Amino acid sequence: MGNHRSAEQLAEMERLAEAGLCLFCPGQLEATGANPVLHRTPHWTVTRNRYPYRGTRLHLLLVPTVHVTDLTDLPADAQADFWDVLAWARAEYDLAFYGLGARNGDPTYTGGTISHLHLHLVVGDVEDPDHEPVRMKLSSRAD
Repeated sequence: MGNHRSAEQLAEMERLAEAGLCLFCPGQLEATGANPVLHRTPHWTVTRNRYPYRGTRLHLLLVPTVHVTDLTDLPADAQADFWDVLAWARAEYDLAFYGLGARNGDPTYTGGTISHLHLHLVVGDVEDPDHEPVRMKLSSRAD
């Protein structure tokens, strides 16, 4: 819970934990209504990040259907399907540049907030006159 970026995000994390739910497991994104599904394959779901990083023009989450915490634990068919999902996002948003970030393992130590693997696809708002580089936290200590 210590890796939240806003009070609203912390409240949502606490609500999900109390209910014993994983936001990214099948059906949960739709149940909240806050994260509309933009694209889905048999192995992946793409949605916008409800709590985007500061300085982003676009912040998508690429979420595998299977609940794992490490990219290497994905089944081979989900690993292969990832590339089609990434190509869809690049084409759909006509991306000339973007960054990818993934945290693997226990989010207590990776800077994450959800124990379900997901990748962040971010595009910095480089046209903003006050542009600051997008930063992604990749480590943290247990509270």
